Amino acid sequence: MKNPYQTAINRRTFIKHAAIAAGSISIAGLPTSKGHALPSQNRATEKSRIVIVKNDQVRNGGKLVQASIVEQMLNNAMERYFEVENADKAWSVLFSSNDVVGIKINCLAGRGMSTSPQLVDAIAENLQRIGVKKDHIIVWDRANRDLEKAGFHVSTSSRQVKYYGNDQAGYSEKLYESGSIGSLLSNVVVKECTAIINVPILKDHGIVGVTNALKNFFGAIHNPNKYHSRCGDPFIADIHMIPELRSKIRLTVSDVLTSQYEGGPPFMPQWTWPYNGIMIGTDMVAMDTVGWQIIEKKRAEQGMPPLTDVGRKPTYIATAGDERHGLGNSDMSRIECINL
Repeated sequence: MKNPYQTAINRRTFIKHAAIAAGSISIAGLPTSKGHALPSQNRATEKSRIVIVKNDQVRNGGKLVQASIVEQMLNNAMERYFEVENADKAWSVLFSSNDVVGIKINCLAGRGMSTSPQLVDAIAENLQRIGVKKDHIIVWDRANRDLEKAGFHVSTSSRQVKYYGNDQAGYSEKLYESGSIGSLLSNVVVKECTAIINVPILKDHGIVGVTNALKNFFGAIHNPNKYHSRCGDPFIADIHMIPELRSKIRLTVSDVLTSQYEGGPPFMPQWTWPYNGIMIGTDMVAMDTVGWQIIEKKRAEQGMPPLTDVGRKPTYIATAGDERHGLGNSDMSRIECINL
């Protein structure tokens, strides 16, 4: 049977397919580049799609990440996720030339265990290729010093991609309340961007168990230190119920080039390994569920007990997928994980 994506794609058909491929819970109500919401599907039967691309050649001499290979991995992931021949078609549905796109990275651990600059560059290049202006791309995290420690250069120059932290952007005057959360939101979210790409790191966390897609947005509030008790449950889920944040997150690209299975969130090289992968999806709950399995598998290989046995089961993931939150799928039987 001929693949319909081998011919010109009708935008309405593509949007419908994208919603089905991504999973109803994660993408329902998601604004497209044309300002239309992607349709909901049947929650009882729909699966969330996750694509993981791995390539051991991404390293040179075991250390340096090859930018050209990272870009190809990202393109392959987007093409497979949306079942298109050209990644530009996927990017152009999610984003338009009118968007201001915030790329939320994770720089807490400095060089060695932060979002890779090569991956950020590849994302920014793809956005520019579909018409997003350079100065409409904001790479951000908690603080300028965190970006600098991770190898990024803080910059607010016009006509260039911007890099800065919440300490420069500031926080909202309004207190946003959601369940157990009461926080100020970064002005990057509230005032500056129309869309967000989430680019977290997958690693062990000494308090909440695992940090990946959902927890990365603790870097978007002014008081994350208040919300780590009980393994972050339900705090991490509750923050994603804030409409001003939830409505803008359109894509997650998890950096799994290097991962860490113990000792996080600080960089502990003795517990890191070169996974050499990129994980993409729109259901952050599903992505955290798969990421948790990756961490547990590595811990078992290294003779370490599961996170449940050491009191760090990341229960916030299931909470985010429960009936009240409805943020995604935490049941592996409802997650389609495609490995390339």
